[in-house]
Amino acid sequence: MLQRDIIKALYSKPSIDPEVEMRAIIDFIKEYVRTYPFIKSLVLGISGGQDSTLTGKLCQLAVDELKSEREIEFIAVRLPYGVQKDEQDCEDALTFIQPDKLFTINIKQAVDASINTLLQAGVTLTDFQKGNEKARERMKAQYSIAAAHSGIVVGTDHAAESITGFYTKFGDGGADIFPLAGLNKRQGKAILKELNCPEHLYNKVPTADLEEDKPQLPDETALGVTYDEIDDYLEGKSVSEKAQKVIEGHYLKTQHKRMLPITRYSFDELEK
Repeated sequence: MLQRDIIKALYSKPSIDPEVEMRAIIDFIKEYVRTYPFIKSLVLGISGGQDSTLTGKLCQLAVDELKSEREIEFIAVRLPYGVQKDEQDCEDALTFIQPDKLFTINIKQAVDASINTLLQAGVTLTDFQKGNEKARERMKAQYSIAAAHSGIVVGTDHAAESITGFYTKFGDGGADIFPLAGLNKRQGKAILKELNCPEHLYNKVPTADLEEDKPQLPDETALGVTYDEIDDYLEGKSVSEKAQKVIEGHYLKTQHKRMLPITRYSFDELEK
């Protein structure tokens, strides 16, 4: 059964204890850092949404616990394209996280320069494709900051996002670690509640906000399925036939995003 196989592949759980799961994630981050002596910072882009707020807070908590052992800091990065429409949410998220260090990199000039350079070469991108350009520029900036601070880049991907492939390949889908892997949206929300996060941050309508023609487009509208339905599916519950078809269609279509670059050897394995 495909649902069972997907749940297994994404390490999804039917339920969690928020306090236990929070502790497990913090311990994972700490153990990863301990494994690599070169790591002196964790770098994460903060958007003001649920996923980056949760990931950022857990990273800061892990770093706080590690400071007695070694030199380490958590670096939050603001990455607006021009003026961010939900600026206050981002400010509130940073107040909640209390990062050791903050950088603000406005990606507009870099993205526009890239778009114009492509245009001069005869390549025209759609508004949707420009959105992917923004996501990749944001990740590039985070890796530059990590390189300058002996750090790693932390990603926010989780099971409810991974199952649909709702991220940009080598953009927000590119990172060194994904602490939230296995969680669904409602489970992430439960951990934020446990952490006493401001309610409006975890109840915020999720949006990638990459398209200028459709500003603040809700994820659920773009996906054609609700996060409640995705979460139910990942928890092994029954969903409507329509929702199941949409979810599984997204999963199968975006399988390439969840894999390392294919070689002629791994392709043979894929085909079996």
